[in-house]
This record gives sequence, structure tokens and C-alpha cells, in this order.
Amino acid sequence: MTDQATRTRDPETPGFPTAATPVAALPDLPGPQPTTVQRLRSAMPSDRLIGWVTTLVITAIAFVIRLINIGRPGYIVFDETYYAKDAWSLIHFGYERNWADNANTILRNGGIPVPQISAEFIVHPPVGKLLIGIGELIFGFDPVGWRVAPLVFGTLLVFMTIRLVRRVSRSTLIGGLAGVLLTVDGLAFVMSRIALLDIFLAFFVVAAVACLAADRDWFRNRLADHIERSGTKDLAGSYGPLLLVRPWQLLAGLMFGLALGSKWDALYVMAAFCLLSLSWDFGARKLAGGGLRSGLSLIRDGVAKFISIVVVSLIVYALTWSSWFATAGGYDRQWDADGPKTGIARIFGRAFAAWVHYQQDIYAFHTGSYIDHQTHVYNANPGGWLVIARTIGIDAVNNIQPGTGGCPAGGEKCLSVVSGMGTPVLWWGAIVALVIALLLWVGGRDWRFGIPVVGVLSAWLPWFQYTARPLFYFYAIAIIPFSVMAVALCLGLLIGRFPRNPAARRSRMIGGIVAGAFVALVVLNFAYIYPILTDKVLPYSQWLARMWFKGWI
Repeated sequence: MTDQATRTRDPETPGFPTAATPVAALPDLPGPQPTTVQRLRSAMPSDRLIGWVTTLVITAIAFVIRLINIGRPGYIVFDETYYAKDAWSLIHFGYERNWADNANTILRNGGIPVPQISAEFIVHPPVGKLLIGIGELIFGFDPVGWRVAPLVFGTLLVFMTIRLVRRVSRSTLIGGLAGVLLTVDGLAFVMSRIALLDIFLAFFVVAAVACLAADRDWFRNRLADHIERSGTKDLAGSYGPLLLVRPWQLLAGLMFGLALGSKWDALYVMAAFCLLSLSWDFGARKLAGGGLRSGLSLIRDGVAKFISIVVVSLIVYALTWSSWFATAGGYDRQWDADGPKTGIARIFGRAFAAWVHYQQDIYAFHTGSYIDHQTHVYNANPGGWLVIARTIGIDAVNNIQPGTGGCPAGGEKCLSVVSGMGTPVLWWGAIVALVIALLLWVGGRDWRFGIPVVGVLSAWLPWFQYTARPLFYFYAIAIIPFSVMAVALCLGLLIGRFPRNPAARRSRMIGGIVAGAFVALVVLNFAYIYPILTDKVLPYSQWLARMWFKGWI
């Protein structure tokens, strides 16, 4: 005899392939409607072991792919000139120091340069550099050493994306697809192999969003528990429990604080997802039967959320500067050290006042006239990021003569490059998926699709206010995990659940074939551009064959 749990379709997982409930294999049969408690309860996939094995296998593959030849190029490339050396001085002296002009040459020749005593004016917080510095401490002050931390966190980004998408879709299959797609994205691949800060930003942002998705389930389960304890069908117009302490929200605050401590870009994403999470709280209380009192969540839950996420993140951000506070030589550390105490210094002390002044200096750098008058050959307007209108050249060695340096003899000249570019098929497919996601979120009121839409927009749109200054395509690394999520969710709808009806099974098989073909095409596209992501020596004709647009050269 079929019980109610089996006959009632899970309202949280419409259309997605999942192992969460046996109903996935049943046709639509008339039966009891789910109770309020059932609708509130999360219905995570029951295949926990398979879920973890899938996650770890895909993550391991991503790690190995990124690890191969991690030390090549065997010298500082692009903006590694800032972060590799900043990391070394930060981890050894507590603050970033200036370096002699020949420091890169010494490093290239296998030596270890000594930084100057004077403090360097840096324009990004310390978290990413501290992590890079830990890698240098363990593996040495060389290309492998300063790229280990990006490798680890670029791999963890794949791990976290799988777990986020699996939770949201309630499907191990869809989470796994997201992981595979991110594994073979060219931009995520390259950013996992060079010592820049953006890969840390991307990881901590996705980790924070994953915590908020987990908090949504936690909160709804607490409401369901409250209703069951009360012995009623729902909240009957009451507000329900306040739930001031929510562990997943606190963890999200920690992750956002570390994201801010990597790059300030995370501020926009944090604000957007705080609002989205608040809308989830309102929706949960309304579903639970809170009636008009559900609107109080915008204040009561909102204040608690602000403290748990925003206040906690700002505290964590301040703590990431601990080494600067602990030293006397950091930039601006002695600002106003001998003058009379005024303003902030009277309340919080001179060190804190100097730190606030330092933050103001950093903000002035990013928004002032100096940066607005700069130009760069790889400047990429954010309007073209999603279509990959302009890539970023990380490193290039040109005019390699035939028969030398790995260039085939008797043919044309060669070159080797590291280009920061996304896998085109994936990025272009993601545009379609994001449009579908927007329609399903706004029109179909499917909360899942709101996460990739809000993620992409909050990591992308803020850059349009800074187009007067040089911007670079690799800033879009914070976008691609959410784009991949949109693609995976849409592929999940295409595949659908397993039906008993033979005709419906045939349709599902076609959907599965189409989804599989798209993933295979993305993998093949990544394999095709792999040489220009990894410094491989190529004849000019083969390099040009991969430069499909002028903006890629």
C-alpha cells in the first residue's frame, strides 16, 4: 500500500531528477495534499554516500587538472608581481613592504630578494595574500609556492559549488553536473593557477551563499518543529519563533567577512543575498500560516540577519588586519600618532583611527581621478564579460624560432601564452540559462533560480559604475559559479524526473541526451582552448585558430 509520503509529490523539487523520495518514479496520481509541515520540511537527496563520493571524485579531478605544470611559467606573471611579493613580506613582517626594482629578476634566477623596510601602499585587504604567503612558507618563495593557495581554493570552489547546487536542486546528479562544468571552465581553471586574489573572493562568496541556502532549510525546519510542538496545523496567524541565533547565518557572516578580506567586491553580493535570504524568511513564515504577521519578519528577522551576517562580517574583516595592528611599520600605521586625539581615536584609540584612515585611502585609490585616467591594453568593459568580448593576457612569449624552445623545426614561428578566458560554449550557453532562470524565478516563483540570477547580477552590475577606470575580464570569476549553477538547473529541468509512462520516458531520454551532448561539447571546447590556458608552445596558425574574435588577441 502506498503511503502519503510516497504519493505526495515533494513541493520543493518540481521537475528535477532526485533520489530524495520514491515519488520520482511515479506518475501524477491524485492523493492528499501536503500539509504545512511537509511543505516546510527540506527534502534533501537520500543518497548521502553517493553524494559525497560524487563530490569528492569531481573535486579530485579538478585538483589534478589544475595541478599539472602548476609551476609553469616559472616566473612571476601579470599581477603576481604584487601579490606573490606582498604575501611574502606580509607573512614574515606583518605588513606589505616595498621591493627593489630587480626583485622579479632575482626570483626568476632562483634567488630570494629581500624587501625594503618601508611600507608599501596596498589597495586590497590581506586575506588572499596571507593564504598565498602560507603556501610560500610551506613550498618556498617560487612559482609553485605562491600558486599553491590559489590551486587549493580554486579546487575548493568546485567542491563548494557542487554542494550548493546539490542542496538547491535536491539532486546529486545536478550538483555533479555543475561541478563538471566548473571544472572545465577556462577562466576558473586559469585563476586557480596564478597568484591573484580573485579566486579567494569567489570561493568565500560561494561558501557564504551555500551557508544561506542551508540556513533556509534550517529555518523552515525550525518552523515545522514549532508547529508540530504546538499541535496545530500551522501558525494560525501568529508570528512564530523569533530564532535570533541561526548557526548557518553566523557562518555566512564569517564567510562574507573573509570574502571582504580578500576583495571589497563581496560587499555587493553580501547585500543582495541578505535581501534574498530575508525574502525567504518572509515566504517561510507566510507558508507556515503567519498571515499578516509574516510581514514582521522584514524587521525582526531582518535585524537578526543584519547582526548575524553584516555585523559579524565587518568584525571578521577588521580581524583580518590583525597583523597590521600588531606591527608599527605598516602603511598609515603611524598616521596621526603624535597629534591630539580627536574623533574616532578618542573612542577606539589611535591604531583604529589610523586603520579607518587607511581604508579611506584605499577607497580613494579605487574611485579617484588617478585610476580613472589610467589605460590598459586589456581593459574589458563589463558589458562584454558574459559573451567574452575581451579576454586577459596573463603571459606571452612571442617569436619562438622553429627548432627552438619546443617549436617544431622547419615550420612557422611559435608562441606560448596564458590567456584568461572562459570556455566559450559554457559562457554562451549560460546566457540562455540565465534568461530562463530569471523567467522561472520571477514568473514561475521558483526560489532556486533566484540564487544564480542574484549571484550573477550582484557580482556583475556594480562594475558598470566604474567603467571610467580600467577593468579586467578576470573580475568575472565571481560570476561563473552562479552561471554554472543556472546551466545545471536548466539541464536538470531538461532531464526531468523518471516517469513510469513509456512515452514520457522516451522524452526524458531525449532530454538526457541533449544535456549530455551539451556537457560533452563544453568539455571538448575546454580541451581545444587548453593549450592557450597553459603556456603550451603553439605555431602561430594554431594559436590564431583559437582566437575566434579580435578581442581575444
